[in-house]
Amino acid sequence: MLLIVAALVLGIWATFSVLGVLVTLAIAAIVGWIADRIVPGRLPYGWAGAMVAGLLGSWIGSLLIGHVGPTIARIPIIPAILGAVIVAFAVQLLVKRGIGPRPRGPETRV
Repeated sequence: MLLIVAALVLGIWATFSVLGVLVTLAIAAIVGWIADRIVPGRLPYGWAGAMVAGLLGSWIGSLLIGHVGPTIARIPIIPAILGAVIVAFAVQLLVKRGIGPRPRGPETRV
């Protein structure tokens, strides 16, 4: 009986931790998408790029202004958006200088 209870508790803990990671990634993707809409141009790699910008932006924004405003899934929203905008601007500068991925289209094919 004790083994069944332990397995049940472990299963519930694993489910909530996986669900927590998925919710965190979803919030980071939304924050990155907002930053992508604010900054002219597009972030490379679509939703994956937006998610990375949101996660990295959350870290950068928290370093710059701390944990200000509401927090969803352990992501402070206001610093995350500010940091993601900074990341998106940095990516756009790198892409314009020819560093990093460039969008593929008829005009860029060799």
